[in-house]
Amino acid sequence: MRKFDGEVAVVTGAGTGIGAAVAVALAQQGLKVALVGRRLSKLERTASRIHHENGLCKSISADVGNAADVERLRQVCDSMGRTVILVNSAGIHCEMVPISKSTPESWINTLTVNTIGPYLMCRHFMGDMVSHGWGRIFNISSAAAIGAPGSVGSVYQLSKVALNHFTRQLADELEGTGVTANAIHPGEVKTEMWAAIREEGERRGDDNVRRWADMVKETGGDPPEKTAELILEMLAKEQDGVNGKFLWIHDGIQKPRPAWD
Repeated sequence: MRKFDGEVAVVTGAGTGIGAAVAVALAQQGLKVALVGRRLSKLERTASRIHHENGLCKSISADVGNAADVERLRQVCDSMGRTVILVNSAGIHCEMVPISKSTPESWINTLTVNTIGPYLMCRHFMGDMVSHGWGRIFNISSAAAIGAPGSVGSVYQLSKVALNHFTRQLADELEGTGVTANAIHPGEVKTEMWAAIREEGERRGDDNVRRWADMVKETGGDPPEKTAELILEMLAKEQDGVNGKFLWIHDGIQKPRPAWD
């Protein structure tokens, strides 16, 4: 694996679940980690785990869907050192209702956080990576983006479809620079989002949602550490040519299936 000495990894959604697991794993590799999220108390819990192992990090409260917040956090990250890794893990689900019954503000906010957020983050950090000739960008996506449309919750699926295409476009622009961009399906993880979906499924009496939520509960879900392990694997020199791909965690509950060529 590539050796790091004080370089910076920026992880959004670092307060819980997948983002927290990835942040801790990157700190263990000698990276200074910028922990980004809206809830500072959650970020401080992750920071405590990192500090317990003598790792270095900084908690930055920011809304990744807000351009001014992203500009501010970029300045903080720049003061930490050279950013070489960006993990866009921040994400929200949506109302589990048909389009006709959706709330415009909620619908738009899901797109803003899940798609516009990664765009703003990549736009701000990719330039420095390119100028130094090496970097890794990981966008946490979902297998929902490559499945058939569902009867409810359309905007979550749409946000991940858009994120996938954005990742492919970004990868094409980065080709040959030493910087890569890939999307990751983290598996069926028992996170705060899972709990919210389960609650909504119970409230609405949606059997499909309840079956999925029960499956995750009964199996324990895919550990978020599997996403961290995949990201660490992708830092190796042998992975320099992997760019613009949809990556699956190893031995996940859901088996990999084709996304794009």
